[in-house]
Amino acid sequence: MKLPLNDSDAKGQQFINLGSDIAATILRTVEAGWALACRSTEVDIDIGEVELTEHLRDGMRIVLDSACYRWFRTMVVLPGTESRSHPKVMVPDGRTDIPILWIEIFLRFREHDPHAIIECKRIAGTNARLCREYVVEGVDRFRTGKYSRKHSAGFMIGYLIGGDEQKAADGINDYLDSKSRSKENLKPSDLVAEPWAWASNHPRDSTSPIDLHHAFLAFTAA
Repeated sequence: MKLPLNDSDAKGQQFINLGSDIAATILRTVEAGWALACRSTEVDIDIGEVELTEHLRDGMRIVLDSACYRWFRTMVVLPGTESRSHPKVMVPDGRTDIPILWIEIFLRFREHDPHAIIECKRIAGTNARLCREYVVEGVDRFRTGKYSRKHSAGFMIGYLIGGDEQKAADGINDYLDSKSRSKENLKPSDLVAEPWAWASNHPRDSTSPIDLHHAFLAFTAA
């Protein structure tokens, strides 16, 4: 399993470069955790993002607690927390939905900040407002360095309150196209060959581009 390496783009700080196997493990944990969350009668399209995310977080933790594989046992799903986009920012300027910590990464590199961040949004491909919010209040928080400034990859979850995964990706891509950002369009993931998994790449001013892994979660997962 590939652990992060130093990178000159980090501007003197440790740059976290997750390997594809770690990224795939995070996606699979999200998938399994959501399947457990959907067993609850409380989980439906009418509850808010925060509550949906708490149900997902609980499901992910159950998956990790029951997993027999060593690398699952070194992954920690943290509670949502206020975050600082830069060490010089003394007042938190963001709140991460699901931060991920890897025990091996911490022990080897003494990196105290989350090693991966998952941002969660409600999405429906035919809802232009939600597609815009997915980009402006999700994707662009990674793109601008507000989240994962020292990371080579980030993660986003779209709770499908209408339509399917393809329609969600199409709606998001339509918004990106309207802003002359077609090069950032979502494409099917090359890590997880399933309809819910997508990927995109986005330029950043302060560091190298960031890869985003997207998981579109339907409420029929159970």
